[in-house]
Amino acid sequence: MVTRAVASEPPDPSIGVPYAARPATSMGTDLVSRLGTSRTAGSWVDSAGRPVVAVTDEKAADEVERAGARAKMVRHSMSDLKSATATLRSAPRVPGTAWALDYKSNEVVVRGDSTVSASDWSRLTDVAEGIGGFVRMERTEGTFTTRVNGAQPILSTAGRCSAGFNVTDGATDYILTAGHCGPDGSVWFADDRGREQVGTSLKGSFPGDDYSLVKYDSGRAGEGADVVAVGDGKGVRITGVADAEVGQKIFRSGSTSGLREGEVTALNATVNYPEGTVTGLIETNVCAEPGDSGGPMFADGIALGVTSGGSGDCTAGGTTFFQPVTKALTELGVKLIVAKQAGAGTGSSPAPSASQGAASPGSSAPVTGEDVSGLLSRLTDPRNVGPGLLVIAGSLVALVATRWIRAEQDRKAYRQYYSATWG
Repeated sequence: MVTRAVASEPPDPSIGVPYAARPATSMGTDLVSRLGTSRTAGSWVDSAGRPVVAVTDEKAADEVERAGARAKMVRHSMSDLKSATATLRSAPRVPGTAWALDYKSNEVVVRGDSTVSASDWSRLTDVAEGIGGFVRMERTEGTFTTRVNGAQPILSTAGRCSAGFNVTDGATDYILTAGHCGPDGSVWFADDRGREQVGTSLKGSFPGDDYSLVKYDSGRAGEGADVVAVGDGKGVRITGVADAEVGQKIFRSGSTSGLREGEVTALNATVNYPEGTVTGLIETNVCAEPGDSGGPMFADGIALGVTSGGSGDCTAGGTTFFQPVTKALTELGVKLIVAKQAGAGTGSSPAPSASQGAASPGSSAPVTGEDVSGLLSRLTDPRNVGPGLLVIAGSLVALVATRWIRAEQDRKAYRQYYSATWG
C-alpha cells in the first residue's frame, strides 16, 4: 500500500523564500532597528494585534506613535537588557536554568527548575542582584529538558524525533528538525526494525543552536512536501516563513501531545539544558511533552520554529522553547518548500501575516490516499504505545504507512526496544 499526502489546488509546491516573508506587525521590529538599542527595549503585539514598542525617551515615543504603533515608556534599554544576559552567560553555567528578555515587563527573567540546588540558585541570585533590580528570579516546577523521548515518526540509535518542515537547497530535499535529535551521521528510519530508511542527519548544530537536516535518501521529499498533517486526515499548507513576534498567537504540534496553541512570551531566550547551552530561542507558554522535539511551530501557515525543549506538560501547563526557522535556514543555506499562492505563477510569493487578529494554524489541505485517514487517526490516538503522528511533513506519510500499523505484540516489543530513550 502506497499512500500520499497532497494539498488541494494548486497541487505543486514551489521552492519558497529562504526567510523573507514577514508579518505585518514587523513594524515594531523595524522601529526598534531604526531607533537603536539605546532608545528602545523590544516590541510586541498587543491583544488587538497592534504593535507596541518599548522606548526610553519622549522623542522616540513620538516617532513610534507617528508611525502608527503604540509606545510604552520604560526605564531600561535593550542595551541594558543584553548587558545583563551577557553577565549571566559569563557566570558559571548552571544546568536547569534559563533566561529570556521580557519586553513587556522590561526585565530579564531567570528561571531555575527543580534540579537546581539551593546553593547554585543562591550563587546565581547573587549575580542577578549585582546586575540590578530589573533581573527577576523565578523557580519553576519540572525540569528543562530536550523533548526527544517517545517521538515519532523518525527513529535512530540516537533517539526518536518528529519531523519539522521540508526544505531544499535546490538540488536535494531535507527534513528540518531539532539538532539535539542526533549527531551528524545518524541514520533515521520510519520503522522500529530498521527496514525503511528515511535519511541521514547532517549539518546539525547543538548545543549553541538546536537545528539539523535529515537528507532524504531518495533526494526528494515527494508530493505534499508543503503540507504538515494535523490529524483526522487534515493538514496545514505552509506558505512562508517569518520571525516570531512577542505576543503572537501560535500553534505547535507534536506526536505526543498533539496540536496545541499558545503565545510567544519572549525572544532571544537562553536555556542551560543538561547537554549544553542553547541561545537565541523563542520562548512560549504553549505546552509540550517528551516526544514533541523537532515538530513545527507555525501560525496562519507561516513557519516560525521547531521544538527544542522546555518544562512542564500539557496537563499542568509549561514553557516551551523553539529554534527560530529563519536562523536555521540562513545557517544551513536551504529554503523552505512552500505552497504556491492561489493565482501565482512559478516561484514563491509573499506570505500572509502570521499575527494579524485571531491566528489560525493555516489554510486546510486534505490529506488523501488509500487508508490515510485510518492511519492518521490510529497514530494520533494517545492510548497507543506510539502516541501519534500529529505533525509530519506530508511526504513522510508515504514512508511510514506501509509498516507502521503493526500487531499489538510488535508494538509492545517496539516499546521495550526503545525503553532506554522513553525515560
